[in-house]
Amino acid sequence: MHELALCEAILDTVTRRAGGKRVDRVQVRIGYFRQVVPNSLLFSWELLTEGTDLAGCGLDIDHVPAIVECRSCGAHTNLDAPILVCGTCLGSDVVLLCGEEFLIASIDPAREVF
Repeated sequence: MHELALCEAILDTVTRRAGGKRVDRVQVRIGYFRQVVPNSLLFSWELLTEGTDLAGCGLDIDHVPAIVECRSCGAHTNLDAPILVCGTCLGSDVVLLCGEEFLIASIDPAREVF
């Protein structure tokens, strides 16, 4: 279950960036080729943040599709399977444009209530 290790990395980064301030929400961008199971990631997040300064902090997952560009015909293909092939000409001379992302896109601080 590599989702637990991924959440540990997210938690460490967010904790450092927050500098002790309360955080309401964290948004991550995860590419198709990272093979992350969203429910496992969310479960791991809740497990790891429980009892910490980030308890109750939401984790939003922005799924990034895998898109390739064919060097032969120039077509862009949104991949449905982890096979690097052009959907138009079936050529294998393709460049992966996106789908390998794994990053924290935003950290939303808690709003102060007066």
